[in-house]
Amino acid sequence: MRRAGYAVAAGACAAGAARLAYSAMSRRPPGGAKTWSRTNHRGEPVTLLEGPAVAAGALAAVLAQAGLAPASGSPGSPGASGSAGWRRAAAMVLGGAGAAAFGAYDDLAGSGDRRGFRGHLGALRQGEVTTGAVKLGGIGVTGIVSAAVAGGSPVDVILNAGLVAGGANLLNLFDLRPGRAIKVAAVSGTLLGAAGQDSVAAPLGAALALLPEDLGERAMLGDAGANALGAMLGASAAGLSRPARIALLAGIAGLTAASEKVSFTKVIARTPALNWLDMLGRRPAPQPSAPQPSAPQPPLVTIPAQRPEPAG
Repeated sequence: MRRAGYAVAAGACAAGAARLAYSAMSRRPPGGAKTWSRTNHRGEPVTLLEGPAVAAGALAAVLAQAGLAPASGSPGSPGASGSAGWRRAAAMVLGGAGAAAFGAYDDLAGSGDRRGFRGHLGALRQGEVTTGAVKLGGIGVTGIVSAAVAGGSPVDVILNAGLVAGGANLLNLFDLRPGRAIKVAAVSGTLLGAAGQDSVAAPLGAALALLPEDLGERAMLGDAGANALGAMLGASAAGLSRPARIALLAGIAGLTAASEKVSFTKVIARTPALNWLDMLGRRPAPQPSAPQPSAPQPPLVTIPAQRPEPAG
């Protein structure tokens, strides 16, 4: 019960901090509102400020959880006993902050012309360094640093680095429709929490607090929010057993590879259960406009060809 109480407190702290950050940034957007405005799948404007707000709320709550529960003894919590707890908290903060920073860079400086590993690697082969390539490399380094801070054997560091970087990239692939990435994070975080990883409370609390803005199509996570949320969930998984982490990393790698060939949106749309969950709380999908009836055409009049008169 004590562990559960710390987790609930961390989630509530994250939710409050995320709402506060979103409200403050919405009143005075850094660089102006236009800097953060994007066009969604309906062609309507949305703001990317949800992403930095979710990241800020989650990071603040992780540190608060580590300070409030210095001796909770939970191996999957930032409040685990002594220096181990602070190392885990520091690993989550580094992973989340680094992913948020590189994601924000891609949000604000990227053009979106190149997508996915194939697109960015193809650009590199042609001598072009895209903002997405910088982000992928930066998040990879962030994952290594985060895993090294968390500690463990070299094998554990490699696994945990892959979970942080892979989680950041994978969750971002789902941020294509309102609420989808947060729903995926909620399902993933619930499973991790059921496995004893209490540290998911902070990122989940922050994300769920701004889910109404996402579902209402007023805001979206963007790369900053989705990358940060995925990285922190990946860092939370560091407390799982090694076989569980290997299986999880294999799943992340498999889905990421599949995304280069298959559209997740199309798969979700043709799978009833997934489509129901995807549409839950959302505005109805836009319907194609009915074709306008064409104006009636005047009847065609055939004029017979005239024969030449016979010579007199």
